[in-house]
Amino acid sequence: MPTRSTPAGAASADGARPPLPSRAELIADTALTLLAERGMRGLTHRAVDERAGLPQGSTSNHARTREALLEAAVRRLAELEARVLAPGELLTSSDPAGAAAGLAHALHRYLTGSTHLLVCRYELALEATRRPALRVFYDEAGRRFREPLVALMTAAGSSDPERHALSVVAWAEGMMFACAVGSYHRAVPAEEELRRGCAELLRGMLGAGATG
Repeated sequence: MPTRSTPAGAASADGARPPLPSRAELIADTALTLLAERGMRGLTHRAVDERAGLPQGSTSNHARTREALLEAAVRRLAELEARVLAPGELLTSSDPAGAAAGLAHALHRYLTGSTHLLVCRYELALEATRRPALRVFYDEAGRRFREPLVALMTAAGSSDPERHALSVVAWAEGMMFACAVGSYHRAVPAEEELRRGCAELLRGMLGAGATG
């Protein structure tokens, strides 16, 4: 996430220079940075302006209310998580063993490089329980992750794709919580361990095709 300490547009290891973020992306990225570092109380329009190095009032011009700023953060979080989890790329195999491998790869990539996004997600999810409009917005943003799982369960021959997708989400969410902020935060499982755990779950729901 771009901040003063990590200027956007800096050259990468291969010399390529990524495009500068738009003003909207910079504001949303900075909002997520503040959420991860300071929690919900630390997220204000003024704090975003100061951290992003923007003129005072810039964030208010983009998102006039706190609700609008939170919605911008939810939208950006969904975009960034989609890049890490890449459900459209990893949830392509209808074979349970292949599905377990894809899910484990996505989960391991998240846990070893993007746990700050998970902290933001928890902050926003809790806030959404107190703001009905944000709850609707948050749930809508999450559909891009749920729908591929339901499709995967259907293709794999599930007798109840919605229920089985929920079980996979619950397993993955529990693993992320435990390994990002819970009692296992110092012991992220290897990708192979995650694959075996996911294969055991899928095998119990779908049958012997999800070999461990």
